[in-house]
Amino acid sequence: MKLLIFSDLHSDRKALERLLAIEADIYVCAGDLVSWARGLDAMAEPLRPLGERVWMLPGNHESESDIARLCDANGFLSLHGKSFAIDGIHVAGLGYSNPTPFQTPGEYTEAQIEQKLSAFAGLQPLVLICHCPPRDTDLDGLKPGAHFGSTAVREFLRNHKPARFFCGHIHECEGKDVVVDQTRGINVGKRGFLLDLADVRLPMASR
Repeated sequence: MKLLIFSDLHSDRKALERLLAIEADIYVCAGDLVSWARGLDAMAEPLRPLGERVWMLPGNHESESDIARLCDANGFLSLHGKSFAIDGIHVAGLGYSNPTPFQTPGEYTEAQIEQKLSAFAGLQPLVLICHCPPRDTDLDGLKPGAHFGSTAVREFLRNHKPARFFCGHIHECEGKDVVVDQTRGINVGKRGFLLDLADVRLPMASR
């Protein structure tokens, strides 16, 4: 079972078409399909034939209600605050980002992120997909000393050690592939990442 995980297309139709040329069983958009929730229906059009093979998260540029409406209208599924299991592997998702200076539609406080992630604390092995990266890592740095990720996401990785973690949000970190407290984490960006669930294993500390 293969998952294609991508994020931050911001209405880039050509990037979406390149992603859809990749064979996968499930396609997961980790947020910011568009900017400021404008043009969602147009970006959903190429995805529509995939129906329930598409799982959606709201980024900071979409609200939960925006994505719920989009899913209802196109037969997609929302992964926001939810999880599903395939062959004993749990896949969970949380959209939105921590607060930004721009007051975008999809922002949570760190306390809200912590509370919502707590629903996934007992799931193992876990593939966690968030829009927002963990703070003070190579997944969230615009430049040395400038980090804008979530402390709550970082603490969840430290305390619960998912087998794999995927995010977006910070465009400058697209493609970064690092280990964060025993969890391999990737900022997928618009280039995406194809995950074979057969390759997912428990983190070292859980064996």
